[in-house]
Amino acid sequence: MLVIHFSVPLFKIGSWTLLLLPKSASMRLPSRGMTMVKGTIDGFPFQAALEPDGKGSHWFKVDEALSDAARIGVGDTARLAIEPTKEWPEPEVPADLKTALATTPQVQKLWMDITPMARWDWLRWIGSTKNPETRRRRIETAFSKFKKGERRPCCFNRTLCTDPYVSNNGVLLAPS
Repeated sequence: MLVIHFSVPLFKIGSWTLLLLPKSASMRLPSRGMTMVKGTIDGFPFQAALEPDGKGSHWFKVDEALSDAARIGVGDTARLAIEPTKEWPEPEVPADLKTALATTPQVQKLWMDITPMARWDWLRWIGSTKNPETRRRRIETAFSKFKKGERRPCCFNRTLCTDPYVSNNGVLLAPS
């Protein structure tokens, strides 16, 4: 089993607390794209989807529950031991997509038939915009692809940071 050990400080971008893996740790992961890991942060067990930073490394959001459980916060240096896992939990489906799926049984059936990892990919592609109109069009495009039997989004760079709250042009923003 590949266990990767490292220590890094937590930092903020906007209101989010983040952790950026050292490139040396990230290079040991099986993918430059999103990767699911399990491990410990300051001894507390966790599982997280590591998002690419657009510069060859990975990051993840440290939510309040994990921060409290591990007793770490912005400015603290966290000790991590992580290992890649093929066990992808179900992603949280945003309300607009949930509603659209509920009104289109054919698409909802295929959505439930694809792997959780594929659902994470679709959510990254749909959500990688700040523009509500672009997001709406992406949901329509996704549904069109599902109706044709396509199971994965195409034509987006999986090594870029896709969360518009913490990135610009596919690259993780600098700490605030």
